[in-house]
Amino acid sequence: MEEEVEEVEMESVGEDTEASGSIPFQLQFDKPVPFQVKMAEWNPEKDLLAIVTDESKVLLHRFNWQRLWTIIPGKYITSLCWSPDGKLIALGTEDGSIFLHDVENGKMLRSMRTHDAAVICLNWEEDALKAVDRDRHFVYEDRTTRFFPPPPRVPRIPGLSDGDLEETTQQLSSVSCQRFNILCSGDRDGCICFSIFGIFPIGKINIHNILLPNHLGTNYQYQLKNASISKVALSRDLCRLEVLCFGELIELGTSPKNNDTLVGFHCLNLDTSIFLNRKNELHQVAQQASNIEDVVEVVRASISVMSKQWTDAMSLFKSKFQAIASLIAEHGLDSNSQDEFLSLLLGVRTSPALQQFLLNTLGEAGVKRLSKTVDNTGKEVRTVLNEHLQPALEIIGFRVGELRGLSRWQARFKSVGLDEKLMDNVTETFGMLLIQAERFSRVLTIVLFLFQNFFNWVLKCTKILLQEPTDQVQQANSELVVVFLKFLLQSDPVEQLLEAKYSVEVDMETMKRIEQMVAFGGYRDVTFLERTLASECNKLEQCLKEAFLMPFTTVSETVACKGLAPLFPVASPTPSTSLPIPMSIHYYKDEVDRASEIDKASPNLTDYTCFKVLDGSLGLKNCIGIVRGFMSAGLGSSVNAEESCLDALLVHLPDQYDCVDLSLYKENQIVLLLNDLESNSETAEGSLMVMMQASDLPFVSVSLSMSDNIFLLHQLEDSMMNLDLDIGKFRAIPHHVTVPLAVSASRGLACVFSSQRHALVYILDEDEDEVSEME
Repeated sequence: MEEEVEEVEMESVGEDTEASGSIPFQLQFDKPVPFQVKMAEWNPEKDLLAIVTDESKVLLHRFNWQRLWTIIPGKYITSLCWSPDGKLIALGTEDGSIFLHDVENGKMLRSMRTHDAAVICLNWEEDALKAVDRDRHFVYEDRTTRFFPPPPRVPRIPGLSDGDLEETTQQLSSVSCQRFNILCSGDRDGCICFSIFGIFPIGKINIHNILLPNHLGTNYQYQLKNASISKVALSRDLCRLEVLCFGELIELGTSPKNNDTLVGFHCLNLDTSIFLNRKNELHQVAQQASNIEDVVEVVRASISVMSKQWTDAMSLFKSKFQAIASLIAEHGLDSNSQDEFLSLLLGVRTSPALQQFLLNTLGEAGVKRLSKTVDNTGKEVRTVLNEHLQPALEIIGFRVGELRGLSRWQARFKSVGLDEKLMDNVTETFGMLLIQAERFSRVLTIVLFLFQNFFNWVLKCTKILLQEPTDQVQQANSELVVVFLKFLLQSDPVEQLLEAKYSVEVDMETMKRIEQMVAFGGYRDVTFLERTLASECNKLEQCLKEAFLMPFTTVSETVACKGLAPLFPVASPTPSTSLPIPMSIHYYKDEVDRASEIDKASPNLTDYTCFKVLDGSLGLKNCIGIVRGFMSAGLGSSVNAEESCLDALLVHLPDQYDCVDLSLYKENQIVLLLNDLESNSETAEGSLMVMMQASDLPFVSVSLSMSDNIFLLHQLEDSMMNLDLDIGKFRAIPHHVTVPLAVSASRGLACVFSSQRHALVYILDEDEDEVSEME
C-alpha cells in the first residue's frame, strides 16, 4: 500500500512539472508524521535522517522514510549532530550531558557530563587536510594490537543476561585508523568543550573569561557578560572556531556610556590552531588515554562483579553458620562458635547445641550445598580474574608504558601537556595495582582451599554423628581447620581486598623490609600493602585523571579570541532561549587565495555566516545578514584597526514572507525557508524554499573599527539588498512550514516539515543520479 501511495505522489509531481515547465527541487514524497519535529539532521555519509521530536524521542529514518529505530534517552534533548563518518549520533541534553549513540541500532555507547548547563549546539569536525602532511616524517604506530588480542569486555553482571549489558564498543576507543576529529559543544552559560574522537575531553573555555581583541577603534578592552552560545563551527583544518552568541559587551576599566546598546548578537573568532599544529601528538595521547580509560572501566567492573559474586556466596555461608550462635544461647552455654568447633576437632566434647546444628539445622545435604556454592563461586571469580581483570591490566600496562615513553619526548609532547612526572606516578601506581592483583589471586586460592578443607571436616563429623561410613569423604587437614576457624570463620580476607573501605593490617617487620627495599629504587610508595585491590584501582584512576588533566588544561589555555564582530543589538542578553533565530555557518573553497603563503598545507577556505536579524533591531524588519571571510579578515593584535574588515550583506525579504529557517549549502549557496504571512497555517499555499548563489551577491566591505557604533549591520543599512524571487531557484510548498530545515550537502536533499505534521523531501540538485542510486 505504501508503494502505491509513493507512485501516486510521484505522478502528481510529474504532472505539475509538465504543466508548469521545469520546477526546481523535485519533490520525492510528502509523508504525514505523527509528531512535532524540533530538530533534524542528515547523515553526512548515508541517506539517513535523524529526527528529535518535541517529546525528545530520537528517530532514524531512511531516505524512503522507513523508520530504522526509535530511542527515548530519558532527558530533554537540546542539540544534535553526526560524527564525520556518520557512524555515531551525538545528543546534547538540558542537564549538560552528551550521549553518543550507535547508528546501527541506536544503542548508547557513551555518556559524558562535560557541561553544567544545557548543551545548545554541537559541531563534530574532522581533519580535512588532503595536502601532504608537514609532519609526514613523524609516523606513529599503535603497537598494542600487534602484541595483544582485543581488550576484554566488561564481565557479565550476575542476574543479567548479555542483552542487558551496556558494553563499551571497540569502535569508540580503537581509533588508530580514524582521522583526527574534534567534537565541539557549547552551552547556555557560555562554556565551550572540546573532545577528541568525541570521547576524550581535551579542553574547555568560558567565553566570559576571554579577553576580546581591541580592533574596534576604541581605547578599551572588551569582555562578554551574560553570554549564551547559539552556534559553534570549527574550520575544516580545525585551526579556527567561529562562535555565534548573545551577550553583553563590557568595556574593561570604565563604565559603558550606552550600556543597553552593547547587548547584542556577536560573532567570535577563536584560535584553535593547536589542533592543527599538534594534531599528531594530540591524536596519540587521546588514542592511548581513551583506550586506557576504557580498559580501566573493565578492571573496575571486574572488581565489582567479583565482589558481588563472593559477597552473595559468603552471605549464604554466614546465614547458615550464624544459627549456631542462637543455639548456643538457647542452651545457656558460655562459649562461641569457634570454641564449639575446636572442642569437636580436639575430641573434648560435642555440645548439644553443636550436635543440633550439624544434624538438624545444617545437615549433610546443607554441607554439600554450601561446599558446592563456595566452590562454584570461586571458579566464577577466578574466571573473571583470568579472562577480564588480568588481560585488562596487561593492556593498561603496555599503553601506560607507551605514554610514559612519549612524555619523555618533551620537544613534542610537553607542548600538549603530557607531563613526565605525572606519567611516572601513573606507572608506579599501576605497578602497585599489579601487585595487588597477584596478592588477591594468591589469597583467593588459599581461602578456597581452606573452605573446602573445612567443609570436608564438617561433612565427616556430620556422618560420624549420623553413624554413617566416612570412607567416601575426602581427608581433612586438622591444622588447616584450626587456621580456618581462627582467620576465616568470623572474617573474610577476599571481601576485604575487593572493597575500598577496608584497610589491610601489615606487621611491623614486613613494613621495615619494604622501607629498606625502597633504597634499591623502582618505587616510592611504602604503604601499598595496606591498601586493597579496590582502593588501588581507585588510586590509579585518580592518578590517570591528574595526568590527563594536564593536556586538558594546556589546550584550554591556548585557545584565544582573535576576532570580534558585534552583529546587531538586542533587548535581552540571552534571547536565544525563548527566541531561537535561524543561523548557519559553512566553509567554502575560496575563489580568491586568502590563505597564508607560508601555510601551504591549509586548504583555501572562506567562512560564510548567515543569520536572521531579530525584528526591531536597528529598526530593521524581515532581514537576514550574511558575513563572509570573518576567519581570514586580518584580525589579531598585530593588525591595525583600519585593516580589520570583512565582507557582509544585509538582505531584505519581501514583506509578504517570513524566514522560518535557513541553511548554507554546497557550492556557495544559501537555502531559505519562507512562510507566507498573508495565509494562515490551515490554508497556506505560498510557502517557499529559495536557493541563492552566495558568491553572486553584492557584498560590501565593512570595517570592524567603528568607535561611534560598534555593531556591524549599522554599516549595511544604506546598501541593503532586496530579495528578488525572480532571481535564483524557488519552489512553492503546499504547506505552512516550520523549523527545522534539514539539508544534506552530500546527498543534495532537503527535508521540510509543516505545521500540519507533514515531512516533505526535495532534491536540491538537478543531477539525480545519486538519488536514483539511493532509491
